[in-house]
Amino acid sequence: MSTGLFRLAIAGVVSLGLTAGSGAFAASCSGSPAAEAFDVQGLKSELMVTALSCKAQDRYNAVMEKFRTKLLAEEQRLNTYFRTTYGKRAQIEHDDYITQLANVQSEKSLQSGTIFCDQRIGMFDEVIALDDEHDLSKYALAKDITQPATFETCAAPAVEKTTETRSRARRRTARKA
Repeated sequence: MSTGLFRLAIAGVVSLGLTAGSGAFAASCSGSPAAEAFDVQGLKSELMVTALSCKAQDRYNAVMEKFRTKLLAEEQRLNTYFRTTYGKRAQIEHDDYITQLANVQSEKSLQSGTIFCDQRIGMFDEVIALDDEHDLSKYALAKDITQPATFETCAAPAVEKTTETRSRARRRTARKA
């Protein structure tokens, strides 16, 4: 990445962070499928960190089993978001997001110390008591779940063709002339 593009990307991330806050996005986008997928993934990761930190893997497994269909659907939406946004780098970017998500949530648990489990273990009871997948989405949206970055989730931009592809197209046009 050139220095100019890198600076522009950093400026954009800082600008989004200052205007939207961590894990937030434009209010008009809050109902988008990608926004819901990020919310649900954040909740899933928070529950995983809680399960591992507080020795509650059986409770985590019960939640995952109850909402398996919804979780798989939201994972598919995330895959679509990353493919549309990052093209060939989709899997790398998606993996980076999942890793960063777990890392920031684990760091938060470490900073909280022994009170973390007291604060978070009740989430399992709250989630397992939800009636259906719609309630899970609403719950994920309402919770203050730590996210590693702000993503624009209104609509993913189309992946731009590479310079190499455009250069070939120009050469073909030039040869015809």
